Amino acid sequence: MARSAKPSIALVLGGGAPNATLMAGALVALAEAGVEFDIISASGAGAIVGLLYAVPRHGDAVSALSQLADMGVSDAIYQLFPVNYKVFNKPGALADAWRAMAARNPLLQAIQQQADAGPAQRLLADWTALMLATLCPSSLGSASQGLCAHVPFIEEIVDFGRLPDIRPEFYLNAYNLTAGSMRCWDKREITHQHFLAALSFPFIYPPYPLDDGEYIEGAAIDTLNFKRLFELHPRIDYTVVFDVLGSGQLLHPPRDLYDAWVQSIIAPLTAVARDDLRLFEALHNRDEQGRPRTEVLKIDFDAHLGQAERLNELDWSYSNLARLYQAGHQSGVDFCRRHARELGLAPARTA
Repeated sequence: MARSAKPSIALVLGGGAPNATLMAGALVALAEAGVEFDIISASGAGAIVGLLYAVPRHGDAVSALSQLADMGVSDAIYQLFPVNYKVFNKPGALADAWRAMAARNPLLQAIQQQADAGPAQRLLADWTALMLATLCPSSLGSASQGLCAHVPFIEEIVDFGRLPDIRPEFYLNAYNLTAGSMRCWDKREITHQHFLAALSFPFIYPPYPLDDGEYIEGAAIDTLNFKRLFELHPRIDYTVVFDVLGSGQLLHPPRDLYDAWVQSIIAPLTAVARDDLRLFEALHNRDEQGRPRTEVLKIDFDAHLGQAERLNELDWSYSNLARLYQAGHQSGVDFCRRHARELGLAPARTA
């Protein structure tokens, strides 16, 4: 395939949480090396990583992505109560009003703002958040369509208003339950509401209503959004794939009932992710003349995950998310070194 002086590069961010911090670390390494993307395509939790990279509300991409581990819960609390109450919030109008009240309380906000000052401050902030979550009223009942409220904090960290003006194209997929079809929005269409629709994983979140129907997370069905990407861009020199769900290392004998429930969600997604990549490489990565549409470059996350990291990869503890971030960063550094030519990098920039 003929190459232009500056290769076109797409970034495909698959689903996956809480190991999205693997993707965050790797993307920081690529940003630090000077890699630039012409196209970004995101599914599920990959949307959080992609949006923090493209349009962070505060600071630059590197600082925004490096703070993603703050979604984790202080280890002292997580060992006793292994649920991320900071991300998975109670549903209902009263719960929304309770969170709005907490957000206006200057003392509570001061405690949260000091969370990065050290382990003791993080423990205090997370304990305060746990007390607020415990006391929060909820409308959850047998008629509910999902366990949690849709992610309430995304507008605090992502500036959707700037998205149409960024240089690379940006795509986000979701599945329309009403129409029975996948939808892929571009950067001129994506709003806060589209993000919530694209992150509405079944049972955890209720379907999200938009004008044309009710939506669930696209990554639940299409974890890597290859098909629509290459319908819109028939030829891309290189496609960098961040796939944290396709690893067989995610699955292990469960440690307890909660871990078994998490594994029940992840197990089918790992198979879907592997099949998506294989199907693309075997069938869809050919144009009408039989030429490859792109060269796929996949980040090897498993090389930097030890046995302990693999066993705890789906935990929401702060230390685990921080370890995953560092493993992702090292994976990204190695990737840049190995593919400097394809990424248009000078070797000195990847040392």
